[in-house]
Amino acid sequence: QSSLLYDSMDQVNGSVVTEFVLLGLTQSLGMQFLLFLFFSVLYLGIILGNVFIVVTVIFDSHLHTPMYVLLANLSLIDLALSSTTVPRMISDLFSDCRIISFHNCMLQMFFIHVTGGVEMLLLIAMAYDRYTAICKPLHYITIMNPKMCMFLVVAAWIIGVTHAVSQFVFVINLPFCGPNNVGSFYCDFPRVIKLTCIDTYKLEFVVTANSGFISMGTFFLLIISYIFILITVQRHSSKYLSKAFFTLSSKALSTLTAHITVVLLFFGPCIFIYAWPFPIKSLDKFLAVFYSVVTPFLNPMIYTLRNKDMKTAMRWLRKWNINSRIKS
Repeated sequence: QSSLLYDSMDQVNGSVVTEFVLLGLTQSLGMQFLLFLFFSVLYLGIILGNVFIVVTVIFDSHLHTPMYVLLANLSLIDLALSSTTVPRMISDLFSDCRIISFHNCMLQMFFIHVTGGVEMLLLIAMAYDRYTAICKPLHYITIMNPKMCMFLVVAAWIIGVTHAVSQFVFVINLPFCGPNNVGSFYCDFPRVIKLTCIDTYKLEFVVTANSGFISMGTFFLLIISYIFILITVQRHSSKYLSKAFFTLSSKALSTLTAHITVVLLFFGPCIFIYAWPFPIKSLDKFLAVFYSVVTPFLNPMIYTLRNKDMKTAMRWLRKWNINSRIKS
């Protein structure tokens, strides 16, 4: 796939710019060391936390359910999203020449929007899973069967890739003849299109419509769905006295807060980066760091510390590891 992207980039006519200049986070040497330690620790936490969730879901048969399958895919996407930007950001902290080639810049934008698009769809799938578990608990197993779960995961990947390709094809054919300062520590469509040789007003509107409005629409749709779930639970709690209903609903509600928190962490920066009409450079830099570093770091903590099943699985893995060491 990467070779096809390179071939399409090599066929672009009229592009004079062969490299872009990335923005440094700070010029202070002391601050560079602090940021290096801070981002290195967070990135290590991102790797360990998300890999741990994936491994736990794979090896614990009790977690082979739609909710945890979707959670494992979300962890993989968080790991991929941060790996697209964070290693480069860390290496550039002590570099005086923060240059990225035209090809690598285009590829970085492509994979950022693939992972971002897939994560957006996975959050919708997880909201649908919670809706089914809480509002239709007796039919949950029938509705959220393995085929439906696989369909949601595959659909998320297809739509995410389609979204990224639509943006990529649009940008790759634009003429770039300078300036080449991206104004951020990574390449992204809203910043790169401002460097084209043509009027960028219509281009910025297209990017806002493609990424900004979709982010806003999806965010409000998810918030409305969670509000509807809470209202449904309140109504059913006064009508049904079934022990099974209360057990399933309380278990589903225990994860609802975690889902809402993750949605806010993910879509908050997205809306300001892609849809806010009055960008502020310092705020954009902070939100970009938050989106690519802090959110992928917090997600595993949110899902594991507030989830009884994950805590039980963690204890089981710890005991299994201890027993395997004793036998060896």
